[in-house]
This record gives sequence, C-alpha cells and structure tokens, in this order.
Amino acid sequence: MRIEPFKIQVPQEEIDALGKRLADTRWAPERNNEDWSYGVNGTYLRELVTYWQTNFDWRSQEECINSFPQFRTEIDGVPIHFIHLRGNGPNPVPIILNHGWPWTFWDFKDIIMKLANPAAYGGDSADAFDVVVPSLPGFTFSGPLSGKVVGYVETADIWVKLMRGLGYDRFYVHGGDAGAFLSARLGHAHPDHVNGVHLSFPVLPGVPYEAGSQADLNADERTILEGQARGPGAFYHVLINAFDPQTLAWALHDSPVGLAAWILLRRRAWSDSHGEVEAKFDKDTLLTHISLYWFTNCFVGSQLFCHASKFHMPMALANDIKPEISVPTSLAIMPKDLMYMPRSVAAAHSDLRRYSVFPSGGHFGAAEEPQLMAEDIRSFVRPLRKDYVDKKR
Repeated sequence: MRIEPFKIQVPQEEIDALGKRLADTRWAPERNNEDWSYGVNGTYLRELVTYWQTNFDWRSQEECINSFPQFRTEIDGVPIHFIHLRGNGPNPVPIILNHGWPWTFWDFKDIIMKLANPAAYGGDSADAFDVVVPSLPGFTFSGPLSGKVVGYVETADIWVKLMRGLGYDRFYVHGGDAGAFLSARLGHAHPDHVNGVHLSFPVLPGVPYEAGSQADLNADERTILEGQARGPGAFYHVLINAFDPQTLAWALHDSPVGLAAWILLRRRAWSDSHGEVEAKFDKDTLLTHISLYWFTNCFVGSQLFCHASKFHMPMALANDIKPEISVPTSLAIMPKDLMYMPRSVAAAHSDLRRYSVFPSGGHFGAAEEPQLMAEDIRSFVRPLRKDYVDKKR
C-alpha cells in the first residue's frame, strides 16, 4: 500500500469561480416560510451566502485543516484520504473515527487533539490514541471514484487493510450516522481486528429500526425517545440518497446555494440547536463543510456511498456469532438524535461495556459535544488497554 502525504490546495481560480456563481444566484420565490416549515428559510440562507461571498476565508480554514497530517492512498481501486495523528503518551492505542452524511472528516476537528494529546486538555497522557480519520469513499478527497462504488460493508473491509497498512493489526472504532453503520459492521465482521466499538448513533447488526420504540421503556427512556428529532421528514433524505442520487446531483453540483441549502437543513434539523443552527455550528464551520463538498465536486460520490449502503435495518449479518458485536461495545446516546436504543436492547446484541446518556447533543455527536465525546471514548477504552497490549503481543 503506497501512502503519500497530502495537503489541500484549492486553486485560486476555483475560489474566484465560486464567488461569481454566488453573486449570480437565481433566488427562488418564497412565501410564509419564516418558521422553516417548507424547508430552508430564505432570510437566513441569503445571510449565509452573503457571508460566504464577503467574509468567509477559505484559505484560513484550509490552513487549519492542513495543520493536521493528511495522507492519500488507494485500496482495492478506491482512493482514500485520511488524517493520521500519532498520540502523545506512553502507549497510545489506535482508533479510527468514522463520519457520516452530510458530515465530512472535519466534523472530528475538535476531538482529534483531545484523543491524541489528552494531557494538553486536562486529561491523562496514559489515555492517548493514535487517531486515524478517513474520508468515506466518495466523500471529499476520497475520490473521485473510477466506477467502483462501495458502501459501508465494503468499506469495513477496506478499513482493515488501511489500518494494517499503517501498522495496526488491532484497533478501536468510533462512528456516528453512516459511520456508526460502518463501525458496527467492523465490530461484527472483523472481531479479530477490532478491540472495541464506540457508537454515537445506536445501530447494531440484526436489530430492527423499531427496536428502540417497541421495547419496554422506563419513564426516562420514554422521555428521550419522545424528545428526539424523529418524524416523517427525518429520513426521507435516505430514500433520495439511496434511490435517486444522480438526479439530485445534477442540481447540487451546479448550484452552490442549492448545495448549501441541502446540507444546512440537516445541520439545523438534526442537531441539538433548538432551531438556531449557529448555536452548534457557526457560519465558518458550516461553510467549511459546504466548501469541502463544493471544491471536491463530491456530492454525488457521497450519494453513491449511500446508494451502495442502502442502510436497511436490521443490518445484514456477516456471520452467526452471538452477540452480533462480540467485542466490547459502548453506546453514547444523544438526547436529540434520530434514533434511540435502550440499554436492554444494546446489551442483548453486543458485548456492552458502557452506556452513556449525554445531557445534550444531536445527530452530529462528536462535532456538537467534543469534550463529552472525547471523555466518553477515553473512559470506555481505559479498562480495555491492557487487553489491547496483550493481544498485540
């Protein structure tokens, strides 16, 4: 596996071309949408686009991303981009952080250093990790795909090869959204390589979507379920992403404002922002993610990953091992996420070692609550470190 250092260098002419497209936007008519009931509100969208044109400094964001060591490689014909930061501690253990959609690898920007160098953030250097943050196939710099479209099942196999190529035969995994499907698959299908699975989105192999709502819930669990961002609009994007990806792509690859609106709606609706998206993601953060999609021309690639994944529930099984995730497992429950799984269900389908209900947070767990998430991951892995060292020997 050939691994090459990588830095982001968007040509200035592409930045200038984006500015012209934004200036030439043909705005849609809008009536009676002050409460976002018909989708993205035009007043806020115009405000965001004006900031994108006049105040957003892509070069500053590019420099910040490039401060992390990045690399590219190719595995099974699939181009892969990733951050690989070695830990600062006496015996760092490897962890791979898996993002979702419409996330990017940069959603982990505020957690990477907390895991790699915990002592610098009030933690213990003995909790240090070697942190690997890949872009999913088809997303941002893990592209363009040359005809081979892969989903989370195939990506799990690729990640094992990636980590072995980096010198890690065993490792820990964390993921949310699509990254939770991928992380759960890794723990289920590759127990010989995965030492532990930490999820911020409660999906487990063999467990149907309705498991959380149909279980015998206590009062606290019922409160969490009723407070989540569920409803008829929560998952319709899955159908479009999975079954009509190319049609939508023609519009969003041509219009940066359309792309911004599509991503913005999910950031607002799925986060624990109480309708004020900038309570969780300021304009610079929002526009960095949107710009990553725009400059890499990757929207359709991200959709094709969803198309290949389908995200059926229950997840298909690779073997008949019981419980379905036989390695140590941890669930971090976000009170404003899109799904809920009670402890009893999680314990029946995994080797559950830790179950945490966060006081706040939505679908973008690590990005919304980086301090809480970093500590939850450290607390989960801490008692498992000796087992990692023993198996490494």
